[in-house]
Amino acid sequence: MQNLSNLDVNGKRVLVRVDYNVPVKDGVVQDATRITASLPTIEKLLEGGASVVLMSHFGRPKNGPEEKYSLRPVAETASKALGRDVKFIASLPGSEETLQAVQALKPGEVALLENVRFEAGEEKNDAELNDKLAKLGDAFVLDAFGSAHRAHSSVSGVASKLPHAAGGLLQNEVDALGKLLNSTEHPYVVIIGGAKVSDKIKVIENLLPRVDKMLIGGGMMFTFIKARGGQIGNSLVEDDQVEYAGGLLDKYGDKLMLPTDAVAADKFAADAESRVVPADQIPDGWMGLDIGPDTQKAYAEALKGAKVVFWNGPMGVFEFEKFAAGTNAVAAAVGSLKNQAYTVVGGGDSVSAINKSGKADQIDHISTGGGASLELLEGKELPGVLAME
Repeated sequence: MQNLSNLDVNGKRVLVRVDYNVPVKDGVVQDATRITASLPTIEKLLEGGASVVLMSHFGRPKNGPEEKYSLRPVAETASKALGRDVKFIASLPGSEETLQAVQALKPGEVALLENVRFEAGEEKNDAELNDKLAKLGDAFVLDAFGSAHRAHSSVSGVASKLPHAAGGLLQNEVDALGKLLNSTEHPYVVIIGGAKVSDKIKVIENLLPRVDKMLIGGGMMFTFIKARGGQIGNSLVEDDQVEYAGGLLDKYGDKLMLPTDAVAADKFAADAESRVVPADQIPDGWMGLDIGPDTQKAYAEALKGAKVVFWNGPMGVFEFEKFAAGTNAVAAAVGSLKNQAYTVVGGGDSVSAINKSGKADQIDHISTGGGASLELLEGKELPGVLAME
């Protein structure tokens, strides 16, 4: 990919696509990981003498501008993180008012545009919007790996109109995840959690032939357990994936590890009554919400000596403290491999989980891209990455 060293930015206005689709509650950013991850690219451009125009999507607005999807609170957090004022431009990104505002920027200044999805043409990769966005900069930098799997105007469309390069975050993501696809080091262990098998089918299929062990957790474990004839009570299950899961177990049974015990609850709530039961013997009316203590120990043991580790998806409903022990145990086990293995954590919930566990500083690479991470690991070509070649 073209990188920042290929761009002369001195005295130029650089349009940077970032991924500031961060959790916001009551006007306050709850997790600034993606904002912090964008800072090295922004700082390098400023050091090179550029003014910087940031653009991002936020949420899924359906009918144009909506206050709850405004990036205004994100601009405030970005200002604090960057240590300098990030001007917020409230007009539509493709408007004349926005063009005039960014043209007034001086080298060393930074602005953040309003939510690019407020523009109807964004997700259609509209040619007219591409032209309007291209007027906002002299060069374009894509640093939003979390959006690189989308052929949208602000991702690949504008790249065709301006001199362009991949930002440091995008480059690091592609390099880090590429190692997972091309690694020849073993043992290679993958931990897959989250709610649904259907969300991870292609990743599971693409990685299973490459790995030595794949540890299954989260809600998806009950689809596999049901495929083996287990009793799962009211646990989450994808009945249309049971046969598929059974086929994987038949083909890769020596690699796939399933939980032997689970923390079951009488309801889906933080204050639910809970008990540890065999994972294939969930009582009627109860549901499994976490892997149990025996499974935690077995998974930690399976990770010992690993040289490459990828973790995607929590082991249980970690948002509820009572059902976070499994996820925290896996985080501790992966973190303990620092300086012994190459470790990567990917996916939105996984990033939240590793941050919440306090083990983030022990991980080699934490991916900021949820769907993009998975699509790259599925073996797909990402429109944003292709646009940077």
